[in-house]
Amino acid sequence: MLDSLLGSPTRFLFFTGKGGVGKTSLSSATAVGLARQGRRVLLVSTDPASNLSEVLATTIGSTARPVAGVSGLDALDIDPTAAAAAYRDRVVGPYRGVLPDPVVANIEEQLSGACTVEIAAFDEFTALLADPDATAGYDHVVFDTAPTGHTLRLLALPGAWTGFLDTNTAGVTCIGPMSGLTQAHDRYRVALGALADPAVTTLVLVARPETAALEEADRARDELAALGLTNQHLVVNGAFEATGSDDPTAEALAARQADALLAMPAGLVGLTRDTLPLLSVPPIGADALAGMLEGRSTASSAAAVAFTGATTSLAEIADRVAARSSGLVMTMGKGGVGKTTIAAALAIDLARRGLPVTLSTTDPAAHLTGALAGAEELPATLVVERVDPEAATAAYTADVLADAGAGLDADAVAVLEEDLHSPCTEEIAVFQAFASTVGTATDRIVVLDTAPTGHTLLLLDAAHSYQREVERHQDDTSADVAGLLGRLRDPDYTSLLLVTLPEPTPVHEAAELQADLARAGIQPASWVVNQTFTATGTTDPVLAARARNEHRWLADVLERHDQLAVVAWQATSPTGADALARLVRSAGPVGATSASSER
Repeated sequence: MLDSLLGSPTRFLFFTGKGGVGKTSLSSATAVGLARQGRRVLLVSTDPASNLSEVLATTIGSTARPVAGVSGLDALDIDPTAAAAAYRDRVVGPYRGVLPDPVVANIEEQLSGACTVEIAAFDEFTALLADPDATAGYDHVVFDTAPTGHTLRLLALPGAWTGFLDTNTAGVTCIGPMSGLTQAHDRYRVALGALADPAVTTLVLVARPETAALEEADRARDELAALGLTNQHLVVNGAFEATGSDDPTAEALAARQADALLAMPAGLVGLTRDTLPLLSVPPIGADALAGMLEGRSTASSAAAVAFTGATTSLAEIADRVAARSSGLVMTMGKGGVGKTTIAAALAIDLARRGLPVTLSTTDPAAHLTGALAGAEELPATLVVERVDPEAATAAYTADVLADAGAGLDADAVAVLEEDLHSPCTEEIAVFQAFASTVGTATDRIVVLDTAPTGHTLLLLDAAHSYQREVERHQDDTSADVAGLLGRLRDPDYTSLLLVTLPEPTPVHEAAELQADLARAGIQPASWVVNQTFTATGTTDPVLAARARNEHRWLADVLERHDQLAVVAWQATSPTGADALARLVRSAGPVGATSASSER
C-alpha cells in the first residue's frame, strides 16, 4: 500500500514526522519491502531513543548487521553516546602529552555537554551520506529519524555547521577545538548536497489522520523546503473505517479522521501520498511489517474488556497538586503521546479553582495554542507562556556580551561574538529560560509541557554540562540554574508525570526515561497512559483488538510504578478550556479506580 513510494524509490529515504505516528514501523516496513523486491538495503536509526531491535525482532547494534528473515537487509543504530565518546577521543587524542594536562582537561570538559552528543551523532550520520564507500554495497539507505523537532535540527546542521565553520576564526567552539570540526568540513558539504538532491533523497513525511499530526507534518514540509529539501512524500498512517457495527467509538474515530483529512493543510495536499490502514496490533517482525504494507489485519470479533489493575485519575493528581497551592508539574515522554494536552488540562483545572497557574512549554513544536483553542475561555488566574528559542537566544547573547564583554577590547569582543554564533548557544539559552521558569514555582503552580524525551534529557543533562559552559561566559551562574536539580529532585516541589501510550515503544521509552531520571535522583509522581481504547467499551473488531492488546502495557506500567492514571480515547477532540476541564473530571471504567478521557 506504499505503491507510490516503493514504485520508484530514491537511494536515500528519510522518514520524519510527529512522534508516535509510526515512523519506525513504516521505515522498517519500507526497508523490508525493498529488500523483498531483491534490493540491497541498509536501515539506519538516528533517533536517540531508537527501538529498531524491537520492531525488527532482531538485535541491532552500532555496526550494520543482517536482519533475521529478510535477505538483503542490514540495519544499524547510531548510538549517540558511543559516537560522542569516539568523537572526544578523536578531538582530544592529538593533544594528550603535547599540551599541559589542565588544558587537555579543559578541552574534555567542553566536550562533555549534550551538544557534543548531538554533533557526534551527526558526524556518524553524515559519513553515511557523504562517504560512497560507507554504503557502497547498498541500493538504498533508509533512515528512521527522530521526532520532527530533532530531525529538523539534525537536517539543518549541515548548513548551520558549514556556515559556522566558514566564518569562525577563534579556534574554539562550545564543543571544543575547531580542528575537530574542520576535519569533517568537506564531508558536511557533501552531505548537505545529497540531502538537497531530489534525484538522490526523498523526505517521507509521516502523519496520522489527525489534525495535530497533519499540521506538524505541514510545518516540517515548510521548514524542510526552506532548507532546500523539496523532494517530499506524504504517508498517512493509521487510517480507520468503521465496519457499520453502530459502535459509537468506531464511528467517532472514523468521523474525526475524515474531518482531519478534509481540512488537510494545502501544502500537504500537493504532495504525492500513500495511505495505510489502522492495524489491530503493532507490527513486530519481518512478516508483520510486510503485512503492514499490504494492510493485513488480524482482528477478531471479541469485544473490549475492562482492565482489572488499580489505577488513579487526572482528577486525583490535580487534587494533590492543588493541596500544595504551589510547585511544579512537568509532563514528560515520547513525542506525540499527548503531553501538551495533559499539561493544558491540568493547568485549566487548577486555574479554575482560583489558584495562580503558569502554563509553559519548552517544546520546539509548541502545540499549546492548538490545545487551548479559544483564549477567551481561559481562567483569569492562568498565565500562558512559551520558552521561545529565538527570544531566549537573543536575551542570552545580550547578557553575555554585556557581562563577559565589558572591558574587552574590540578584537576580544569579536572573538566572543563569533563564539556566540555557534549552534550550541541556542541550547544554552533555552536551558537558562527553562531553569528560570522552574524557579517561578515557589509561590504559584507552574505546569511545564516539556519537549519529546530526547530533547528533555538534553535539558536535564544541562544542569550539569551546560552549567560549565554558562560559567565560561559569566562570572556567576544564576541561582535558578544552580538550584535546578535540587528542585526537580524534591517531590514536595515537583510532580513529574511520565506520559505514554498503551503501546510497546512508548512504554519502553518512558521506562528508559524513568531509569535516566532515577540516575539523576529524580522520581516521577505518576505515569499517565493516554488515549486508551480499553475504557471505551468499543465492540469494533479492530479497536477492541487494540484495547485487549493494551492490557499488557498497562500491567507493565504498574510493575514499574504504583501510580498509574489511565486516560481514555474520546469522541470529541479535547481542545479549548471547557473540553480540557472535562478531560480531567470525566471518568471511565478502566480498573479498580476510574480514569479520565482522551489525549
